[in-house]
Amino acid sequence: MKLPVIKHLTQFIEENDQDYIIETIEVLEAMTVISSLKDEELDVIGELISNMYGALEVQKLIKSGSNQKEALNTFMKRVMGSIDK
Repeated sequence: MKLPVIKHLTQFIEENDQDYIIETIEVLEAMTVISSLKDEELDVIGELISNMYGALEVQKLIKSGSNQKEALNTFMKRVMGSIDK
């Protein structure tokens, strides 16, 4: 996950709508079954999906009252905590 990408996507959600991100995730997930995709291409798609899900989680934190910086920090702490386990 890349924090600058998640931050940018969070801003996109605020300016537009989270449905765009959800629909994009659905398209990318549908593409993962293409048998001709190389491992590197699947890795890129996976990274994009991961960042989009991250942005949706950050957006939830913002809606619950956190400012963007707090929400990003909380999310990344949660991610790093789950990696350590």
